[in-house]
Amino acid sequence: MAAAFAVPSPKSSILQNPLASREPNSGFVSGLPLKGLCFQLKPRKNRGGNDVSLVVSAAASTVNGSDGGGGGRFYFNFTGFPFPLGPFLNRRTIRYEAVKGSIWLFEQEQALGFSSVSTNIRMTVIKLKSGGLWVHAPIAPTKECIQLVKELGAPVEYIILPTFAYEHKIFVGPFSRKFPKAQVWVAPRQWSWPLNLPLEFFGIFRAKTLKDEDLSTPWADEIEQKVLSSPEVGIGPYVEVAFYHKRSRTLLVTDAVIYVPRQPPECISKESLLASAKNGLAVKILSKGKEVPKEPVVDNNMSRQKGWERMVLQILFLGPSNLLEPNASFSQMSQKLIVSPIVKTLVFSKVPEKVRDWIDRIARDWRFKRIIPAHFAAPINAGKSDFFAAFGFLDDLLGERYVTRPSLSLLFTSLLGKAASYFPPDDMRTLSSLDQFLVSVGAVKKTVSGRKRL
Repeated sequence: MAAAFAVPSPKSSILQNPLASREPNSGFVSGLPLKGLCFQLKPRKNRGGNDVSLVVSAAASTVNGSDGGGGGRFYFNFTGFPFPLGPFLNRRTIRYEAVKGSIWLFEQEQALGFSSVSTNIRMTVIKLKSGGLWVHAPIAPTKECIQLVKELGAPVEYIILPTFAYEHKIFVGPFSRKFPKAQVWVAPRQWSWPLNLPLEFFGIFRAKTLKDEDLSTPWADEIEQKVLSSPEVGIGPYVEVAFYHKRSRTLLVTDAVIYVPRQPPECISKESLLASAKNGLAVKILSKGKEVPKEPVVDNNMSRQKGWERMVLQILFLGPSNLLEPNASFSQMSQKLIVSPIVKTLVFSKVPEKVRDWIDRIARDWRFKRIIPAHFAAPINAGKSDFFAAFGFLDDLLGERYVTRPSLSLLFTSLLGKAASYFPPDDMRTLSSLDQFLVSVGAVKKTVSGRKRL
């Protein structure tokens, strides 16, 4: 799971998917045994002028509950290190149309082991001029998910693994077996920990490797790509491939940047949100010595919102300063494009020159107006200035002599960069201590490149 950011600005050019601001978990399909059940929100124009619609469907084969119930959502998953990735038996899939007739987003809940901490994980599907589908970062191929893909009425031609990260890698093999005629392409330098297992162990066979700025890919005329392949930052390298869909001017990333919505994604269950709202052990430990009340959690919007805010802070900081009253820290970390604190601290700050080169090439060559990450809100209406601002911390690490951006972009970054990369110091203490510990035992390096050291 990725992580996220700081204070909202009413004049920001970023606007999250308007669906992210709806009432959470409004229960569109709660147990209705209907074939092809479909609800569509009335499209609204966001500031980018994009119509975004929501579809929730129940697969036909799940009416009798033979798959464990839940509308074709059964999926057994008990793997992951050091914690398994939930939900273990049931994953709801929601499909959004991000760009009319061209780009669709598929979302599922992803939980950290047996905890009450969840976020969303996203698969993006683009329809190519050939009529086929290009699938970015597959999610769990439940019957419901596959039904929603097939409803697009086009064959899956390409399946893309854009990162080395386990949470995205785990579903590529099972998903590709649902579409055996599709080609599988993977980010270079794949590795896993604690054992460096081959791709075949994950059920990924005959995969082709994504190369930096490769013009020979079968989709090169429509979708371009740039690879961030860093030196090892500890136990392995950080590898992520960014893509640019030229016709819609859309940038696709995996974990490089995120945008935390004020309200929880629709795919996160009511049960998960209410469990997070309970004053359990984690809340007591991080309550700053305040008395923690033991009152029961009432199922209402306020409780669900508190549960979401607590989830976000734990995902971003591991050990935030105060889970008892999360609103202040959450307000600083939501509604703005940022690099997550974990990725910034443990990865990007170790290889600032590599990251700077990557983002500079992205901004130089691609005229994107929206960004789709693999977690939290999407699509995000954001351009070069917002993108640069999220990486403003690189200026402090590299110094002025590394600045190669155009003067106008540099001006935006100087105005927005500090705010975009600012994280509450109290919340950063646990993560900073973890970083220092990992450096001390040699699991993570101070810096692989760059002038300044953390």
